[in-house]
Amino acid sequence: VVGNNLVSYGVVEFMKEQKDKYEIFLKVCETGSFSGAAEALNYTQSGISQMMAGLEEELEVRLFARVKKGVILTDNGARLIPYIQEMVNQKAKLRQAAFNINHKIEGKLRVGSFSSITALWMPGVIHFFKEHYPKVQVEIFDGNYDEIRDWIIHGQVDCGFLSSIVADDLKFYPLMDDPLCAVMPKGHPLTEKERVMLPELFAYPLIIETPGCDNDIQHLLAKCPVKPKITYSFRDDTLIMAFVKSGLGVTISQKMVLKAFARNDVESRPLEPASHRTLGLAFSKTANSVVSGIMLEYLKEMLLKIK
Repeated sequence: VVGNNLVSYGVVEFMKEQKDKYEIFLKVCETGSFSGAAEALNYTQSGISQMMAGLEEELEVRLFARVKKGVILTDNGARLIPYIQEMVNQKAKLRQAAFNINHKIEGKLRVGSFSSITALWMPGVIHFFKEHYPKVQVEIFDGNYDEIRDWIIHGQVDCGFLSSIVADDLKFYPLMDDPLCAVMPKGHPLTEKERVMLPELFAYPLIIETPGCDNDIQHLLAKCPVKPKITYSFRDDTLIMAFVKSGLGVTISQKMVLKAFARNDVESRPLEPASHRTLGLAFSKTANSVVSGIMLEYLKEMLLKIK
């Protein structure tokens, strides 16, 4: 029995090793430890350690150095990341191309997304694929506009949600216009107005998203002759809303963000003149994924129902 168990264990580890040692390498980099990568990928820690040792032997490069809480990349290991990432991307594209040729709806769907879309749209996307295409594994990469655009260009995701303002040189399919609005604490003097002009809003301390998180708002600020006094900037929408709620300032946000995170904690008013961002799904010019096309069609139908 022991012998059979050892044989079974060896077969399982061998099959896992065939998956992608380079993908495992990237997961170790992401988690900073063999144990973290093992937990994320459902491997044994010793299996991960052996595979990375084998990869170091194959490349004749020391990739990791051990530290108290795990491992860190060596300088030489860091230099190899772009090449290994490209190999992983190409393998994913090859696998998806084979599925497309065979008309199989399976494989990974890697989606670049930001917080409000992840909260409001992605649960429905995941449920849709679980029900209709259970062999598709949906992976969500959380980022800001600049990061998502970069992931699309370099093939790290199959598609990503962006605003039209940053979708140059990509295939972009608009899905909805999302109005920008002024946001302030409850009882603020600006709540007496039906619409708020930017100079009126900028009379108060402004809390804003960090550059790269919302290029639409940055573009709006650049066009306004009155410059705001920015007191805080955050990457996280929930932090911005928390600071506004507590009376530390006002902000410019979008209807979608308010729906996802603000609830009844703050007040909002439309901007005068009106402004919006156009949200859509973006692909690289060479993208040809059946699975991401299915997601695009699902989103179009979903948004038609809620209009």
